[in-house]
Amino acid sequence: MLNVLSILPYHFLPAKMGGQKCAFLDFQFLAKHVNLTCVTTKNNNPNNNDFEVLNILSNSQIRYINVFYFFKLRKIIKQKQVTHLIIEHPYYGWLALLLKWFCGVKLIIRSQNIEALRFKSVNKWWWKILWHYEKIVHQNADINLFITDIDMDYAITNYPLSKDKCVLMTYGFELKNPPSNEAKNESKIEIKNKYKITNNENIIVFNGTLSYKPNKDALDAILNNINPALIANNNFKYKIIICGKSLPESYNNLVDYKSKNIIYAGFVDDINTFYKAADIFINPVMDGGGIKTKIVEALGFNVSLVTTQSGAIGIPPSITGSKMKLINNNDWASFAKAIVEIDTKKDIPSTYFDHFYYGNIAQKVFNAIQKI
Repeated sequence: MLNVLSILPYHFLPAKMGGQKCAFLDFQFLAKHVNLTCVTTKNNNPNNNDFEVLNILSNSQIRYINVFYFFKLRKIIKQKQVTHLIIEHPYYGWLALLLKWFCGVKLIIRSQNIEALRFKSVNKWWWKILWHYEKIVHQNADINLFITDIDMDYAITNYPLSKDKCVLMTYGFELKNPPSNEAKNESKIEIKNKYKITNNENIIVFNGTLSYKPNKDALDAILNNINPALIANNNFKYKIIICGKSLPESYNNLVDYKSKNIIYAGFVDDINTFYKAADIFINPVMDGGGIKTKIVEALGFNVSLVTTQSGAIGIPPSITGSKMKLINNNDWASFAKAIVEIDTKKDIPSTYFDHFYYGNIAQKVFNAIQKI
């Protein structure tokens, strides 16, 4: 088997949030094909993984400029006879390039977004500096893995990159099939009992880290536009459950919205229970870049989805059947109307799992690695 080393310089174990799950499941499924070692920060829990975890990197932000890691990683590469190096995001690009040049490893970079454009979308002045740095790292990689076709096409055109060095490695779903109706009903009963939701009320779920501006803006849209439109429809019975940590202090009154059909659940240990219980998942997110991991998961759990056009980047409508309704950005009247009208009885097509099942994604990436 090939010996592969990954550098992941942030907390992802145990995997609870979307980006953490993305990294963890990438490694879990790729480890079925290669001997994978992950060098990561000290605040990760190395237990119960199919890949080796080495807690070498400091938790301090200084870790991104610590040149002494070069010598530690060079030693690991020699000891383990590593032939391929994977980095997530471009930030450790300088270190990866040194290891490529001095150790003779093949370099693979995985981009969960075009990072410079993500920071541009949230108005960071230094995004252009990152853009040039990101470009250099991608141009020197042997394989560039992108999470969406849009990101890949952008990089091929603007960096520019050779098409034969670019591979789509989307965020995926860990199950081959949606959960059974019995499993979904069990979760629905649990959530309805916990939050005192009646049987005739639809369960609508939104999930995200609420201090992140795109998610905070989506929350504003729910509170100020979508929910008032739903309340005006006397024939539609529902509760909206908001899940997510880091609620800004200015939203402390969110608990008072219970009388307005909104339940704030805060951070939940098992978001999958909420996905399985939901009748509808809403995603009124309009920026932030990249594929929205929460909607990949929601659709995988066979939940009907109403989303903005921007929020659905990376999800081919052709494989979702009638489970996904796309609404133009800022058209909140149509968004609320789609929530009322969407068919929650139809199932997600099997073609969805052909595209998003992690086993298929990992096989495609392994095939690409073997060619370099």
